[in-house]
Amino acid sequence: MKHVVPCGKLYRALVLVFVAAVVPSLLSAQDAPRRGRKYTPPPPTAKITVTVVKATNGKPVENAAVVFHPIKKGKDQGGLELKTNEDGKVSIDIIPIGDIVRLQVIADGFQTFGDDYELPTDTKNITVKLRHPDRQYSIYEKHDDSKEQGGATSASDRPAQPAQQPSQATPQPVESSDTKPQPN
Repeated sequence: MKHVVPCGKLYRALVLVFVAAVVPSLLSAQDAPRRGRKYTPPPPTAKITVTVVKATNGKPVENAAVVFHPIKKGKDQGGLELKTNEDGKVSIDIIPIGDIVRLQVIADGFQTFGDDYELPTDTKNITVKLRHPDRQYSIYEKHDDSKEQGGATSASDRPAQPAQQPSQATPQPVESSDTKPQPN
């Protein structure tokens, strides 16, 4: 019995199917790129290192909460809180150069600190000296005007002093030109 396998025709058919399936997909990979969202690389960032120390002796404050608030076009972009290490330091490198960062430092037994910083270069080192809290400020007590109290930074920030009470002397009548008697 003679068994004949048409090897040439089968082989040609398989090659033809393979070429018909693979070649168009290879050619489409060489087409012009599709229009879509373009990749924009992130802006360069500044490395901010904050060192938190006690104002009285310069020793580091461990476990202080340091909150970073990036400010972009005058709007707060949210906050990121980190804790200081045993050296009182914390670092962050995700805020773009040229932005402003609002820094807030909170630690038990110390006054809360807050200030805004510009980031003009790729590194920024900030040292924060925390003070123990002062007495509560009251407008009903006499205060030394030369000493800043209650968080006031300038004389314009302090509350206005109450007006002086007029003396108990009898008021003198005030004559005006309109009320003088006219001669007859």
